[in-house]
This record gives sequence, C-alpha cells and structure tokens, in this order.
Amino acid sequence: MLRLRLLALALLAVTTVASACGDGGREAKPGGESARPRLVVTTSILGSLVAELAGATAEVSVLMPDGVDPHDWQPSARDVEAIHGADIVVANGLDLEEGLTGAIAEAERAGVAVFRATDHVELRTIGEEHGEEEPGAGREDPHVWTSPAAMREVVSALAASLVTEVGLDVGERASDLEARLDELDREIERALAGIAPERRKLVTGHESMGYFADRYRFELIGAIIPGLSSQAEASAADLARLAGQVRAAGASVVFIEIGTPRQLAEAIAEETGATVVELPSHNLPDDGSYFTFMRALANEIAGALAAG
Repeated sequence: MLRLRLLALALLAVTTVASACGDGGREAKPGGESARPRLVVTTSILGSLVAELAGATAEVSVLMPDGVDPHDWQPSARDVEAIHGADIVVANGLDLEEGLTGAIAEAERAGVAVFRATDHVELRTIGEEHGEEEPGAGREDPHVWTSPAAMREVVSALAASLVTEVGLDVGERASDLEARLDELDREIERALAGIAPERRKLVTGHESMGYFADRYRFELIGAIIPGLSSQAEASAADLARLAGQVRAAGASVVFIEIGTPRQLAEAIAEETGATVVELPSHNLPDDGSYFTFMRALANEIAGALAAG
C-alpha cells in the first residue's frame, strides 16, 4: 500500500509540473524554453510600443541598443541568430535599419514572419517641400515614429498580424494603447499650440522630422545632412544652400540629433545667427516609454522655438 501511495504521489507531481509548463494552452518548447511567442524588434522606440502591446503574453527583445543611430548600426552573429529564431520580426522598414536588411530578408525567405511598420501608414515622400532638387527627392520617408497618429496605425496593424502570424490575441491591449496614442496626439497638439505659425520652422540634422512636421503643421526648411540617412555626406554646396534657406526663412534654431556632425550645425548657426539645439529624436528616455519620448521631443521643440 505504501508503494502504491508513493506511485500515486509521483504521478500527481508529474501532472502538476506538466500543467505549470503549459502557459495558456501552448506546449512548452524543448529544453525548458518559454512557450511564449518570440517577438524580435529592430529599434528601441518601436520596441517600446511592441512591449506595451504584447505585455506578458510574449517574449519581446530589441536588437539595437537605445541611443544608437539605426542608419549606422551593424548586427552581431547573435543578433542574426535571434532574427532567424523569432516567431515574428517587427521592423521599421524602408531601409531604416541599413545593416539589417539582408539578414531580415534572408530570415523571411526561410519562413520567419516579418512585420514592417512602414507598410501600414500613409508615407510621405522626400522633395514635397522644396522640389526635385532636394537630395533624396522621390524617396519614401521611414521616420514614422515621430507621429503618434502614424504609430496608432502601426499598433492596430501589428495586433492583427500577431493573431494571423503567431496566434496571439492582444485585442484588448491594442484598444487601450490606441486610445492612449490618440490622447498623446492631442496632448502634443496642446503643447505646441503656443508656437506662432511664423516660428514653426524646422532645420534638422537629416530628414527625420517630416511626419512630426506634417502632423503638427511645421515647415521643413532643410537638413544639415541631405537625404534620409545620417550616413550621407554634406558638400560645401549643400551647406551653403542650407544657410541661404535658414536666412530666407528666418529660422531661429538648428536642431541636431544622433549622427549629426555638431561642427557643421555650429557653422550654419554662426553664419545665420541661429541657435543649435539637440533633439532626442532617436532614443528613449530613462523610463523606456514612447509616451515620455514624444512628450520630451515636443517640449524640446516648443521650448527652443519659444526662446529662439
């Protein structure tokens, strides 16, 4: 009888452990790995929203460290392995992640699901403001994260993709996140309301603030590094043209960001009388929140233009 009781207890323990490893009905992966879907995100800002959308229902990992220039970053062998081991890769798209395009395309050919944020928003095209002579004219702009309205569309589309690609239903979390992004959009509009129309002029490090400008009615005057990538180079003619544009527009501030050569910005500022201000346009604040990031971005612009 004692032997039978011990056998029954052992069977009960095995059943309990098996149930604990089941995580919401999904089978546990071999080797004790988590059964949750693996979401690999390319950039930290996009990763912040993906983490909020998925919550504890998925493993979310971000490839690029916060604060790096996505145009310049190169993946390690471990990063490439993570891409191939993902249940879905969430990327910005439009070659923002210049060092990752090949690895992502290879993983996609191997059957890994890939979601590109820029496939799900209305894209702007470089050259709309200043004509076809602008460097990079005609190319679609990948810097969609500076508009909460655009990121709301990304969240909605990603929630649907998580259902179809990995069987993950985040509908309630998506609705809550979409409502918060709507409120963030209104909050930023209020924060910028005091800037007079004639002062709503943006001179930036490279073509990175177009969606922000379109959403909140700013005029893009020009960029220190012409085109969409911070890895492009500005010629003497480019800088002379930008200085002329700054003077003609009466722009009071030159905004720089990750990847902008500060000495070029200071040269433009010295020649035109503008002030140089650094924007946190590519890196998250200490709390890792997209919402805090966008508030800081808007407040920095509002404060600089009010004082400039």
